[in-house]
Amino acid sequence: MPLTKAGMADDKAKRLRATLKSKDIVVAAGVYDGISARIADRMGFASLYMTGYGTVASSLGLADAGLATYSEMVERVAMMAGGTQTPMICDADTGYGGLLNVRRTVQGYEAAGAAGIQIEDQETPKKCGHTLGRRVVPLEDMVLKVKVAVESRRNPDTLIVARTDSRTEHGIDEAIRRGEAFAKAGADVVFIESPESVAELERIGKTLAGGAWLLCNMVYDGRTPEVSADDLKTMGFSIAIYAGMAHKAAAGALAAAYQHLKTARTQKGMPVPMYSSAKMHDLMGFPDVWAFEKRWDQSGK
Repeated sequence: MPLTKAGMADDKAKRLRATLKSKDIVVAAGVYDGISARIADRMGFASLYMTGYGTVASSLGLADAGLATYSEMVERVAMMAGGTQTPMICDADTGYGGLLNVRRTVQGYEAAGAAGIQIEDQETPKKCGHTLGRRVVPLEDMVLKVKVAVESRRNPDTLIVARTDSRTEHGIDEAIRRGEAFAKAGADVVFIESPESVAELERIGKTLAGGAWLLCNMVYDGRTPEVSADDLKTMGFSIAIYAGMAHKAAAGALAAAYQHLKTARTQKGMPVPMYSSAKMHDLMGFPDVWAFEKRWDQSGK
C-alpha cells in the first residue's frame, strides 16, 4: 500500500535519524530550487539541506535578510521535499516570530515534508550566516523556542536543529554556552554557525559531542576553514551541510555561459557542462507526462 504524504515524511525522518544513530557522518548537499533538489536527490546523499540564502535568492531575487515570510518558505519546503525521496533538513530562520509562530512553523514545515527543521537565535530581521552584524536574542528566549519546537512536532523522529549565530559578535565561549543550553532544552542537533578556526571546530566537538548531534556548515570561502567531512566526523560532528555550494556553482556556470553567448553569439563551445534536452526532460519528469498522455489519448490515433 503506497505511503501517504505524512507517511513518506515520517519515513524520511526515520531514515535520517537511523543514519545519525549509525555514527556515520551525514553529508547534506545544499539545494535551493526544484532543479537542484531533483539533481541532488539522484546522487545518493543521506540528506539534503534546503538553504535559506539560496531559496530566497532563487525565488525572490533578494538577499537572505529576513525578507522572506513563513508562507513563502513553507511553500518551497513543500515543493522541494515533496518532489524528492532523500530526507531534507530545512532552514526555518528564527521561526518567523514568537513562540506561537515557532509552533506554527514546526508543524507547517513538518507537514510539508521536512525531516529536520532548523531554527536560529538571531534577532528579527535575521541576516545570513557568515555575514557581519548578526545580533542574537537572549539565551533564555531561544531556549524557550527550542522547547516549543520539540513539543510541537508531530513525529518524534523529526529533527529539531538549534543554531546559534553568537560566535561572530560574542565569541566561541558564548557560542558553546548556548549550544550546551540548546541540547539541554531538547534539541536533537546543535549548530554553531561560523566557527573561525580548526581549533574552534575541535573545541566544539570535544565540548558538545554527546549532548546532541553536532552540525557544521561548510561554506565555500566563508568564515569557517574548509575541513573534510571525514575530519569533521573525527572531531565529533555528525552532520556536514554544504548549504551554498549549489547556488554558487550554478551562478558561476550561468555567468560563464551567458558571457560565452554574448561574446561568441552561439551556444557552440560552451565553457560549462550542458545537459542534453533528453537528460533535462528525464530529470523533470516528462516521460511520466508522455506516458499519461498516451494512456488517456482519446483521439484514436
